[in-house]
Amino acid sequence: MIRWSDEQEMVRSAVREFVDSEIRPHREELEFGEMPPYDLLRKMFKTFGMDAMARDSFAKRIERERAIEAGADRAEGGEGRGGRSADQVAFSIIPIIELCRVCPGMVTAMGVSMGLTASAVMSKGTIEQKERWGLDLLTMDKIGAWAITEPDSGSDAFGSMKSTARRDGDEYVLNGSKTFITNGPYADTIVFICKLDEGNPPAERTVLQFVLDSGMEGLEQPKPFTKMGIHSSPTGMLYLNDVRVGRDRLLGGSEEAFKGSGGKEASKATFSIERTGVAAMALGIVDRCLELSLDYAREREQFGQPIGQFQLIQLKLARMEVARMNLQNLVFRHIEMAAEGEAIDFAEASAAKLYAAQTATEVAMEAVQLFGGNGYMAEFEVEQLARDAKVLQIYAGTDEIQVSQIARSLLGS
Repeated sequence: MIRWSDEQEMVRSAVREFVDSEIRPHREELEFGEMPPYDLLRKMFKTFGMDAMARDSFAKRIERERAIEAGADRAEGGEGRGGRSADQVAFSIIPIIELCRVCPGMVTAMGVSMGLTASAVMSKGTIEQKERWGLDLLTMDKIGAWAITEPDSGSDAFGSMKSTARRDGDEYVLNGSKTFITNGPYADTIVFICKLDEGNPPAERTVLQFVLDSGMEGLEQPKPFTKMGIHSSPTGMLYLNDVRVGRDRLLGGSEEAFKGSGGKEASKATFSIERTGVAAMALGIVDRCLELSLDYAREREQFGQPIGQFQLIQLKLARMEVARMNLQNLVFRHIEMAAEGEAIDFAEASAAKLYAAQTATEVAMEAVQLFGGNGYMAEFEVEQLARDAKVLQIYAGTDEIQVSQIARSLLGS
């Protein structure tokens, strides 16, 4: 894949028109007010039939899994080994790119709900659990949160994890607190990641995943944090105080799937999904920064001529275009791999995330510099995009963590 196809371009234009007409007018409310993004996201899903496609795909998947469970041969998928054509994969990525041109936080909110949370349920859950929680997450009928980070853990998500699950007869009692949880304040469905307390040292404990519903006794979802950027993505704490759950809420319905490194590997697989998505987010941010910078370079005059005539400004613009091209090629690679059913490995996901996050932040900050004093003002979009881009270097694993993971993979350690 070397360029968007004609059909993909048509979809991209339609999505951009929707974003400009239905979401951009609410930018101020999303950015500086207290407007959650979920109704706008649901409207987009319905407008483009994304909810209907999700239901159809879900029904086919459940049918295949029930057939396999019953001992029947695996039904054939769609095009390619991945069961999805390149167009289908591209159509799922295009809204991410287009939303990030206006409100990157909306992508974070959407991605954690129908991406991370739904993926955890769909990859580790039983068929019954998938039907109970998965479909509503994939269609955005319910909002999901994936709760792993804790106040004292940060990058050491597993080693410093203190949240626990304690067996009590046929039930579990969950305790702990989580922080920086996207959608936490409004989530209907929460995948809660914790360690099984069997009286053994914390480092040796099995990592489990439970599915919780809002309103459960002992579960508290405080109001959103005030953040530097991605204001359109509500982020908050979660507190669990003796929350009782049955085995039906343990993903997979059994501890066996999580024994050894199973729990950590399941969470790492979810991290890979999140990290590869950052490339598409970065492309949207860079594309919009370049577009705004080009317009400003043509219109803004200093010393009797448009600033675009100055070589230092031209250098900034040229580097932005190189960054846009590289990110687009990275996105195209991910589309082709997904269409071929090739799963991106953890090291490559980390490398893609590291490059994309750094590139988006650098380009956005250069756009602010190009705009000068105007770029520092909230009424100019580049100010918001610079604040929003920075989080890409922090969440889903900091730049420093990505470097470590890439290097360890290269060294074979």
